[in-house]
Amino acid sequence: MAWYVEWVTKNALFAAFVQFAILGTLGEVLGIVASRRKVSAKPAEWLAKALVWGLLGILIKYAFAGFGGFLQTLADKGMLPVACVEIVILRAFCLSLITNAQFGPLLMVLHRSSDNLITGTRGYAGIEKSLATLAWFWVPAHTVTFALPHEYQVGLAALWSVALGLIMGFTKRQK
Repeated sequence: MAWYVEWVTKNALFAAFVQFAILGTLGEVLGIVASRRKVSAKPAEWLAKALVWGLLGILIKYAFAGFGGFLQTLADKGMLPVACVEIVILRAFCLSLITNAQFGPLLMVLHRSSDNLITGTRGYAGIEKSLATLAWFWVPAHTVTFALPHEYQVGLAALWSVALGLIMGFTKRQK
């Protein structure tokens, strides 16, 4: 794993882009397969989706770094208990909670908007299910993520996208 740590350390934004472009897109494809729907055969559409996933990965990398500083500042100013930055698992939970509460909805709307542009669809039907994943999936998942060293956080977040794609796909299964 030394090569991975070196790669994500030296190429933080590029690594975030690549990991999300590959794993985010894979999660989307596996979700479609799990739901027993037909995967679109339009390569240009999937290339555009991979590009969007990569760009979202860069935003996520910035958010992870920024919200870590935000959490520290809130504790320094007495707006959160100091335990929220001193106890590893509590820090991970608090960081996950504030990141998903403030950044998560924006990211989901941005992602849906870009999907709408790519696929030529309109509207936000069903986005409430996506937003609900912030509470039941992303807060617990990112609590685990933020308990890890920084070098592993974006990669694990991208892997969580694969897991969520499968979960959502199986819940949408067509008979």
